[in-house]
This record gives sequence, structure tokens and C-alpha cells, in this order.
Amino acid sequence: MNLARIFTAAAQLFGPPANPDDRGQAGRIEESRVAAALIALGAKMAKADGEVRDEDIEAFSRVFRAERGSETHVRRFFNLARQTTRGFERYAKIVARNFRARPAALEDVLDGLFHIALADGILTDDENDYLFRIADIFGFTEAEFARIKASHCGRDADDPYLLLGIDEDVDDDGLRRAYRRAAAANHPDRIVARGLPPEMTALATHKMALINRAYAEIKAQRRKRRAILL
Repeated sequence: MNLARIFTAAAQLFGPPANPDDRGQAGRIEESRVAAALIALGAKMAKADGEVRDEDIEAFSRVFRAERGSETHVRRFFNLARQTTRGFERYAKIVARNFRARPAALEDVLDGLFHIALADGILTDDENDYLFRIADIFGFTEAEFARIKASHCGRDADDPYLLLGIDEDVDDDGLRRAYRRAAAANHPDRIVARGLPPEMTALATHKMALINRAYAEIKAQRRKRRAILL
């Protein structure tokens, strides 16, 4: 789903009332609902720690950038949504329902929300709780949430296995498969292919660097362990 199309539809939805006959197919109206949900989640993420800062708004604009001509409508709805975090579950469920067949896209959305949360360099407990609840609605397990969080906040307990989503007892073949799977899913080109803003490629590049480092570290650990056993 192309976010430019989504935001255009949202602008029409939040602008002057349109003749129902002119709105197009039902799918276009549903795209508008998804647009509203994405904007609201980003706005309420900015409010999760109790204060909306300029850097939060700038981070939102980088991750969820509206198509030219629809900025005024998007900004108006953002300003309404950011007044409180109440009701975010409803918006998260709309996004989850529409992307349920594409979990990678849901992870992209969560990545974007982490980007907004960390705009000031700090992830507060309230922000973490907000993100955890959204991840739960999206269908991510606690382990998956920990992996996604680690890709933005650093590795918990310096654990490279967490970033690759595998257990320490995985064999070398399983390790390689996990690395290839993670690298393929998080390649910057995939962000655009999934219909998300090109601005989010910076997040994918960051994740790829962490994935590569984790894989190299595990291989180094295993070489060292084997050398000791010889």
C-alpha cells in the first residue's frame, strides 16, 4: 500500500465533506481510515511521555510524510490526535487489521513509532508501555518486541542472539538462515517495496548495521570457543 495514496485519501476524508458518489470505491475509504490510524498513532506516540516537543513533530514528519497538497489536513488531524493518548488502541487495531497479512509492514510502522519516541534520545517507561501495547495489538510476542526494541535502543544484556531472534543453542546452519532472513527482511530496498516512505530507509540501514554486527559477533564467539576446545 502506497502511503502517498493513503495520505491523499486521508486529506480528502478530513477536508470538506465530499459527495459519497465522488469518493470512489470502498477500498479508498478504508485507505483513509488507515491513514487516520497511522497519523493518530504517531501523534499519540509523541504525547506518550506527557509532552509533545518540536523534535517529536519533526520525527513524525520524517517517518510519516504527507503528499504535497495534503499537509494542512494531516497537520490538523495530528494536532487533534496529539492532545491525548486515549483511544490509541482503536487506531492500532485498524492498522493491525489492514496489515495482518504483512507483518513486515507492521514492524515498519513500529519502527517508525520507535523513531518518534527516541527523537529526544530517551525512551521513557510510558513510551515503552505505549509501544509494547501497540506491538501486542499488532500480534508481536514479547520476544519479538524485545528484538525490535533492541534494534533501536541497543542490545539487552549485549545479546546478539536477540537481534537475530534465535536461541544460543542454534546450530551454524540455523544461524546462517536467521541472518539471511533478517537481512532480507530489513534491507532498505524492502522498505520502499512495502509501500512505506523512503525516509524510513535510514531506519532500515541502522537495523542492517546492527544485524551484520550481531552475526559477526556470534561467529567470532563460536570460533573462539572452538579454538579453546581444540
